Amino acid sequence: MPKRLTEEYFTSLVNLIGTFPRGARLREIMAEIDDPPPQRTLQDHLSRLVKQQRVTTTGKGVARRYLLPVRQQTPVSPNEEPDEQIDSIPLTPEAVAIREKISAPLIRRKPVGYDRVFLDAYSPNETYYLPDETRKRLAEVGRVDQEGLPPGTYAREIHNRLLIDLSWNSSRLEGNTYSLLETERLLELGAAAEDKDAREAQMILNHKAAIELLLDDSVDIGFNRYTICNLHALLSDHLLADQGACGRLRSKPVGVTGTLFHPLGVPQMIEECFDVLLEKAEAIADPFEQAFFAMVQIPYLQPFIDVNKRVSRLAANIPLIRMNLCPLSFVDVPDRHYTGGILGVYELNDVAYLRDVFVWAYQRSSNRYSAVRQTLGEPDPFFLRHRRAIKDLVRDVVTRGMSKTEAIAWIRERVTGVTLTDDRKRLIEVVETELMCLHQGSIARYKLRPSEFDAWKATWS
Repeated sequence: MPKRLTEEYFTSLVNLIGTFPRGARLREIMAEIDDPPPQRTLQDHLSRLVKQQRVTTTGKGVARRYLLPVRQQTPVSPNEEPDEQIDSIPLTPEAVAIREKISAPLIRRKPVGYDRVFLDAYSPNETYYLPDETRKRLAEVGRVDQEGLPPGTYAREIHNRLLIDLSWNSSRLEGNTYSLLETERLLELGAAAEDKDAREAQMILNHKAAIELLLDDSVDIGFNRYTICNLHALLSDHLLADQGACGRLRSKPVGVTGTLFHPLGVPQMIEECFDVLLEKAEAIADPFEQAFFAMVQIPYLQPFIDVNKRVSRLAANIPLIRMNLCPLSFVDVPDRHYTGGILGVYELNDVAYLRDVFVWAYQRSSNRYSAVRQTLGEPDPFFLRHRRAIKDLVRDVVTRGMSKTEAIAWIRERVTGVTLTDDRKRLIEVVETELMCLHQGSIARYKLRPSEFDAWKATWS
């Protein structure tokens, strides 16, 4: 039983319940888990999933059964249109196949160890995880017409927005429950949310420090020990049981919850593979291939005792910052897709699922930070579905003269009527983003008068 509860663990629990079409009793769930937790502990975990509306129940007492909500019970085949909430990221058939394999209960998946061949077989500028056409498309999307300027110029121009977006989204992918507005208040005012765990605030503040390292040292950063180890030290500060492990390669085996993947356990081999990984990464010429290579190989090696995925997400921005391309902030990326892509790498050494997530995520991030230079597809159905609600919520916050603290609680309360959990979470994010970006030149679409906006802005700031 994992000591640390992660999104991977809860996802595997949801997937296990999904294998029981008529619902599973507590004892049936325990029977399917290797080294199950105490019964009361498992009940607490299931209650958490019920509160998140990822699992529902029927019956009472010993007759209680846990099952997936109706909207999640029908699996998606490669030839079907995916549910727009569960599959907001369009997946290739290869990625769908990976998702089906890693969605099986742990008991039905094959234990695997670290395969050194996966790293050794990669030859920089000869092997490519991203097809040529994909790299060209990302280059078009990410270009900001600042070639020839000092490294990091563009990232520093959007410094404040990038700090908030990347800190929040990367933390969110780790299960952090801060909202976007709460993150902004924490980073700008140092005001931690009163109802949150102190570790969540620490995680976000650590991201801020790590991102600032990338921006302040944009000339010297690279895929070297100084950069990667210091990224880890900043991201893991006061989050590890052993503070001395911050910035150091691990010297003992680790387990990864929610998967049967077993990382390397021999310190000498970890050191050797880490150096090979950095050498190959630094040799890659294409910035997008370089970024994606980091997202694949750093978590797969697990060079640090913890916080490896966070390191990989920030390290993916190194070539983008150096070459003045739009950064990657993981905006709107569903945690289930990111986790699925990582599990595909862990258990299958297949990058197709994570590649779909990476490409989609970069297009979303670029669209956020730069003028749209090409058509990125059809309008997002989410905005069409919730267009009225978004405008009403933004308008009400302004006309009522709410402060950030008041707005955070009020928005959460107002969106409780939204049916789907995923819609609810994203609706909060969208409304908070709209409020953060609201200015005199954009208030007309919310039917706001300049006097109303000015009065609210004084309270908001």
